[in-house]
Amino acid sequence: MPRLEIADEGFRLDGRPLRILSGGLHYFRIHPEQWADRLRKARLLGLNTVETYVPWNLHAPAPGEFRLDGGLDLPRFLDLAAAEGLHVLLRPGPYICAEWEGGGLPAWLLAERGIGLRSRDPRFLAAVDGYLAALLSPLKPYLATAGGPVIAVQLENEYGAFGEDTGYLAELARLLRGHGVDVPLFTCDQPADLSRGGLDGVLRTVNLGSRAEAGLAELRGLQPAGPLMCSEFWIGWFDRWGAVHTTRGPADAAGELDRLLAAGASVNIYLLHGGTNFGFTNGANDKGTYRPTVTSYDYDALLDEAGDPTPKYHAFREVIARHAPVPAEPVPGPAPKLTPASVELDSCAALLTQAPRLGEAVDADRPLSMEQLGQSFGFVLYETVLAAAGPTVLRVGQVRDRAQVFLDGQPVGVLERENHEHALAFASPGPGARLAVLVENQGRVNYGAGIHDCKGLLGRVTLNGQEPAAWRSRPLPLACLDALAFAPATPLVGPAFHRGSFELARPADGYLALPGWTKGLAWVNGFPLGRYWSRGPQATLYLPAPVLRPGRNELTVLELHTATTRTVELRDRPDLGATQD
Repeated sequence: MPRLEIADEGFRLDGRPLRILSGGLHYFRIHPEQWADRLRKARLLGLNTVETYVPWNLHAPAPGEFRLDGGLDLPRFLDLAAAEGLHVLLRPGPYICAEWEGGGLPAWLLAERGIGLRSRDPRFLAAVDGYLAALLSPLKPYLATAGGPVIAVQLENEYGAFGEDTGYLAELARLLRGHGVDVPLFTCDQPADLSRGGLDGVLRTVNLGSRAEAGLAELRGLQPAGPLMCSEFWIGWFDRWGAVHTTRGPADAAGELDRLLAAGASVNIYLLHGGTNFGFTNGANDKGTYRPTVTSYDYDALLDEAGDPTPKYHAFREVIARHAPVPAEPVPGPAPKLTPASVELDSCAALLTQAPRLGEAVDADRPLSMEQLGQSFGFVLYETVLAAAGPTVLRVGQVRDRAQVFLDGQPVGVLERENHEHALAFASPGPGARLAVLVENQGRVNYGAGIHDCKGLLGRVTLNGQEPAAWRSRPLPLACLDALAFAPATPLVGPAFHRGSFELARPADGYLALPGWTKGLAWVNGFPLGRYWSRGPQATLYLPAPVLRPGRNELTVLELHTATTRTVELRDRPDLGATQD
């Protein structure tokens, strides 16, 4: 059987030298009907390998549950990669970062009070063991030693930026081997973290976006023999709400790739294709201030969010051709796009009044966190009754992440974690007035010490210094909207779902724009496109062709603030925002 060997002089496969030329693409950020297209474009670029993370939190949405269906059908993705003649670098975590919700760690882990994530905490390791058992059993035929495409498996992910417990890494290695992984393992870290993030007997690799020679020298200093490999060559970057759209020029990125390859290194381009954080799956960063990541994971990658080759793709293809064979086949041009059109949303459903249709409330003497409610994504609606009239101050220990406050159904203010807000003053009309607080999980932190990121109203919640004796906490995961009762559109104050339809002769990729709308989410034919927010930079949501159908298509928008228009737009090109000069 084929086997990847780690020799002093480099990689060898079936006894022959191998330089790994890989590109990153994440199957879970791409509609499954588009996997084959993206993999073909990987081969046409001149790559011999693709890399993907595995998101534990999507595959295991609840303890004891494991999914490998639909967009999570990893075996099918691996079959398609093999059909293109591509090897695969598999990165199962358990932590993946990836600007993904919680770094891929399931939210249900956080229900274990005080659990140590990415550690030797027995509760964490037991959960990891269960995850790897469920994942790796069906993947054994896909290991290269069994004739499959997976030539190597990553151990953890940039652990040196988080900790330095080699005992933890050794436990993970033991679990991977115990569940049948008999291909080489590797770690990856940024140059300054290489000494902390590695494990003896496991290949170290480096992550970088520039100064390739210096990064490779740092790696060689710690690992005097064996392959030189950059496991993440960053060619772009991700965006956060309220900032600018980040790009990197093709010539600059291609020049750095040329230097990597001229040094004899193997490389994984991060990213060949970024894809999309569909639904609620974006992550966040918190280095003193919480910063949620946008829906698009375009990343200024070689293929844009719709999978079309960019000028950077062609520049990289020219560089690769100087160092390795590149297929003579022509590279496909851009795929067809939708004809621009306006869509009227002519029916609506108020969220606060229809919340009972979307989730079952739990009564308690305090607000319950999302994790205590057994919920991973979406919103929680908290309700209590005011005891008196007059000036009132709501104080919250921690808002995770954005709280809209309503008094008898009328909006009175917003508290945002990003702005370090904890208190809101308003006037109570009298005893019995109903206070409602709608809290959005804007994405769990995916990097650093803040990954233990519970959601909801946390800590003490008081009204004029007193804790209400009774709270109702209602989970609103919005995984399915079928229970909503829509009526003809009328002016509504506050959060509401708005629905309309449009006709298509032929599905094609497109983009949804919402000029005049403020903040919320959108679904087409029940498929969650993701979040929009007028603060930008992202101004359009990618609409994959496979989500659409000939004839009538249904569009639903949840606007969290009062809608001032009933019209949205289908466009033929993206608007990811202004770039930095």
